[in-house]
Amino acid sequence: MTFQPIFLRAAAVGVCAVLAGFSNARAATLSGNAALTSDYVWRGTTQTQGDPAVQAGFKLAGDNGWYASAWGSNVEFAPELHASSELDFTAGWSGALSDTLALDINALHYRYPSTATDLNWTELNGTLTVDARYWLSLGYSPEALGSDDAGTYAQLGARFPVNNAFRVEAAAGYYFLDDVYDERYAHGQLSAIWTVNAASQPVELRVTAHGTDSGAKRIFGDNAAGSRIEAAVQASF
Repeated sequence: MTFQPIFLRAAAVGVCAVLAGFSNARAATLSGNAALTSDYVWRGTTQTQGDPAVQAGFKLAGDNGWYASAWGSNVEFAPELHASSELDFTAGWSGALSDTLALDINALHYRYPSTATDLNWTELNGTLTVDARYWLSLGYSPEALGSDDAGTYAQLGARFPVNNAFRVEAAAGYYFLDDVYDERYAHGQLSAIWTVNAASQPVELRVTAHGTDSGAKRIFGDNAAGSRIEAAVQASF
């Protein structure tokens, strides 16, 4: 595939830009988070066969908008893949475009170090946020889900604050995987989120209802797709 090396070079250029951005930043902030969830659900499908997951991540952000992050979780795929962990590495830029618009663009690399086959892949992502409440995200990869083919993902979402401690979030996504599986699928999610100690080190309690269409079931199977409820607690520091 001739486009894939170009894509990887573009991602490498992006990482170099992040490093250059850090060198030009006057200050950088290190933050992190840790979470325990009843089910690791990604784009509507379970990554742990419905079992709990322990997750943690760190982010280094410069005052000029450039950032790099690392995040990890346990996973459970098909037994023959021997997948037990996922590590995500992200490099990008985020910042305000105006009083109401904000943009985040990044390169995200998914790694599965314990697998018997090469499932690693990279995706370019962009998220436009309006009034800190509505967002549109687009992701593209020429090696979607560790394949040799392209996939494009789109998500539209909104958050509705009820008060300082409680909000509701809703999102709908669509994954174009025609080149990979001759399929595409839609999913939706609705979350209720409570925030504790918002003024110091926030802890979020989240309950999310997920649902996919039949396209996801044809791709991933009835056990991985469909409807499910996820409960999680996440601490930020």
